[in-house]
Amino acid sequence: MSLAVRSAPFTDRPIGRIVRSDLESWVKHMDSSGLAPGTVKTRFNNVRTVFRAALADRVIGTDPSEGVRLPRRRRGEMAMSIPTPEQVGSLLGAADERFRTFIGLCAFAGLRLGEAAAVQVADLDLVRKELRVRRQVQRVNGGSVEIRRPKYGSERVIYLAEGLTEMLDRHLELCGTHGSQGWLFAGAGGDPPHQNSVGYWWRKTQSDAGIGGLKLHDLRHFYASGLIASGCDVVTVQRSLGHASATTTLNTYAHLWPSAEDRTRKAADSILSMTEAAASWKATHSPD
Repeated sequence: MSLAVRSAPFTDRPIGRIVRSDLESWVKHMDSSGLAPGTVKTRFNNVRTVFRAALADRVIGTDPSEGVRLPRRRRGEMAMSIPTPEQVGSLLGAADERFRTFIGLCAFAGLRLGEAAAVQVADLDLVRKELRVRRQVQRVNGGSVEIRRPKYGSERVIYLAEGLTEMLDRHLELCGTHGSQGWLFAGAGGDPPHQNSVGYWWRKTQSDAGIGGLKLHDLRHFYASGLIASGCDVVTVQRSLGHASATTTLNTYAHLWPSAEDRTRKAADSILSMTEAAASWKATHSPD
């Protein structure tokens, strides 16, 4: 909210003198500056809550944010970059031992950057192969970190693959934990790392692997695409990723699920195979 307000150019004026064209110019400026449509929408909605509250309290007679058009989001399949298994393998191979497991948590458990940075040893049950997502790290002014609940209240249990369990076990053996809270990854002064530190590790790992153009968040897409390719339904993917609703999951990943046409063809092939098998059996077992 603070970032959204600071980016608005009309905060020094009385709220009653702010008009719709002011917000339109602000949105246009954010768009032309290269901000993603989702970021523009988030900042706009944060500021819009102020106008709505002012309207409800009758401080203003009309809401100047009403009817302002926002940049259109790119279609999910066009905007999304999903690493290949080969790229993920190269990144794991090139990563420093202290960062390799961080990549693993993003690629094979779907954790967001802040969630992975905030993992404590107490969150792990390597016998049951479970990880509880309880918190996230956020960078605040001055470069320090703040520990908060996960985004949109998305506490959840991740069921770990055997390979990721082994990776975590090896990480604990070689790197140990950090600070009094038992953080898996080290930041400054006993704190977990924040996004700037993780960003440096990520850029270095990409460079060492000879890969460019990927975001750390793309590993989360890699995990989601793997779940979908394995036949997981929408609710399972939603819960695994910690989305607030199945709608969010569908809005993001609907293009990865088989289409109705694909399912119809597959079902028809299955019916056809059963029919052919039945006809073959009858031909074999029918009396002469």
